[in-house]
Amino acid sequence: MKAFVKVMKALSDPNRVKIIKMLQHKAMCVCEMREALQVAQPTVSKHLKLLEDAGFVAFRKDGTWVNYHLTDGGNSPYVASLLGNLRHWLEDDPQIGNLIEQLPTILRENICKK
Repeated sequence: MKAFVKVMKALSDPNRVKIIKMLQHKAMCVCEMREALQVAQPTVSKHLKLLEDAGFVAFRKDGTWVNYHLTDGGNSPYVASLLGNLRHWLEDDPQIGNLIEQLPTILRENICKK
């Protein structure tokens, strides 16, 4: 039951759900997610840590960049099932739609120049 509760808690925050929905479309760094969500960088990092601990996201280092991506859920049947369903859930939600529309314009090269 402990693993199930951890997975469900990871999805209990709207910004964490938004992070998962964004990562369905592309791998992203923290600065890109911060820009999309309009929250502080430490807040994004905390959300990512919870999602990573639950098994939803992983990261790869690429030079100075740390790219976050969705896992395949292979380590948890709960994560695998939820990621499969989340592919279809919330597609008609206005907040998610607006966020996904913005993604092509959110580029780390532009953000980190500031």
